[in-house]
Amino acid sequence: MDEKLSRASRKLEASPIQELSHLAERCGAINLAEGFPDFPAPPHLKAAAVSAISNNFNQYRHVQGICEILATQMNETSGIAVNALTDFVICCGQSEAFAATIFAIVDPGDEVLLFDPAYETYESCILLAGGIPVYVPLTPPNWSLNKHEFMKYFTSNTKAVVLNSPHNPTGKVFTRDELEIISEACKTAQCFAVTDEVYEYITYDREVHISLASLLGMQERTIITSSLSKTFSVTGWRIGWACAPAKIASAIRNIHVKITDSAPAPFQEAALTALRSPPSYFHSLKTEYEARRDYVVEMLSVLGFQIRFKPKGSVFVFAELPAYCQISDIEFVKKLIEKAGVAAVPGRGFFHTDPQNSENYQKRYIRFAFCKSGETLTSARDKMEKFVAEEGHLIFQS
Repeated sequence: MDEKLSRASRKLEASPIQELSHLAERCGAINLAEGFPDFPAPPHLKAAAVSAISNNFNQYRHVQGICEILATQMNETSGIAVNALTDFVICCGQSEAFAATIFAIVDPGDEVLLFDPAYETYESCILLAGGIPVYVPLTPPNWSLNKHEFMKYFTSNTKAVVLNSPHNPTGKVFTRDELEIISEACKTAQCFAVTDEVYEYITYDREVHISLASLLGMQERTIITSSLSKTFSVTGWRIGWACAPAKIASAIRNIHVKITDSAPAPFQEAALTALRSPPSYFHSLKTEYEARRDYVVEMLSVLGFQIRFKPKGSVFVFAELPAYCQISDIEFVKKLIEKAGVAAVPGRGFFHTDPQNSENYQKRYIRFAFCKSGETLTSARDKMEKFVAEEGHLIFQS
């Protein structure tokens, strides 16, 4: 009966990240593949969720109580003035907010530009909408955007540009100059911009996140998507949002209601507590994650990985295999799971272009998630050091 499935569903492949997570679970491996914390959410947030359930916030909830706080924060952090009543759609995580956005703006045959490497969900949503993903390669090792190359990808069919900053998988934070390039291109092409800003509060080395919508002339054509998940270590709560001009937000809301009706009510209520967290919370978040980043970067460097770009944001290190490594990213990850009991993600799953003279660099990156407890990271280091000591002569041959 496979031939009875829709054409759209047949275009999609299983998520390699989730498959590796399942393999890690079956093998009892430490999971550095998937970007979810293995430490508890803040106690006051858990208490707020329990209280919401006890106080009967358990039915559909269409009154979007958190929008006032989001609007205030957006104005304070980015200088973006939005209407809390009309410009927000509360969704089941950023993933649904992004999907509903794509379904609201993309028609069959429309082209959507994405920066490569890219998170896997974006392409799937575009394909389901009948759109055409068009990938613009970022230049390693700093994953920089070349203005002249970027402009070549625009056509009369370009409907939107997708921007994820801070960026998964590389940890890049797009510079103001790069954002200006994207802004000018979108305005010239009269197209939308869709941003994924889930790591907006997780930046390092005094790097500051800049929302594309804050640039001159961009708010009217930008749809911002984000969520509680990464900032508050509650990836399972599934509270996210899209923020857009009222007419666009209305279209997104109509699709959201048809797909999921409403986001989880008790977690919407608990989100009020999360979003009212004091500045000290966000400072601690950065400080603690920066320490984890430095630990993993140092660990991988000692093991022989090339860290030519230290992540400026997100919760991932995109590490390059040693130049003398004899096997590909996929082969290495399989051995790492089976022999060391540590799971990571082959970088190849994030690449979609085939640049000339790439020297197969796309087969040489591995993504490691460091949003894990100190105990987990220490254990992973011990296992990987043992793995390299025992298997390194077979894998890392000069």
